[in-house]
Formats: sequence, structure tokens, C-alpha cells
Amino acid sequence: MAEQSAKKAPEKKSDKKKPGFFARVSRFARDLRSETKKVVWPSKKQVINNTGVVLAVMAVVGAGIWIVDWVFAFLRGLILVA
Repeated sequence: MAEQSAKKAPEKKSDKKKPGFFARVSRFARDLRSETKKVVWPSKKQVINNTGVVLAVMAVVGAGIWIVDWVFAFLRGLILVA
């Protein structure tokens, strides 16, 4: 008896029909709309603050790279002159 219950007929792939192109696009659009409603958009104040932070970090990193470049150029000049 256990052998009979363990043996099941394999399911055919043709039993489950794939939805059509327009049904898939429609479902995608519905899912996209529902996910967009879940997004918590930042306020104008948050956007301005985050933009300021990004610009400040860019300035600091840019200055750091400029200093390192200047040091290497100075050292290269010392080596080539000697």
C-alpha cells in the first residue's frame, strides 16, 4: 500500500497554461502601481539636507584627492630633478 501512495503520475507541463502577453503586462502594471504606493517619499527638507551632505562629502573627497595628487607630483619632480 505504501508503494502505491508513493507513486504519483507526473504532472504535465501543458496542464498549466502560461498567461498571455497582455495579461502579464497588465499584472506587471498592477504590481508596479501597488509597489509605488508603498514607497515612503522624502520631504523637501530631507532632500535638501541629503543633497548638502552629498556635496560636502564630494568636496572633502575631491580636496583629499587633490592633495594626494599634489604630493605625488611634488615627489615625482624631486626624483626627476635629482
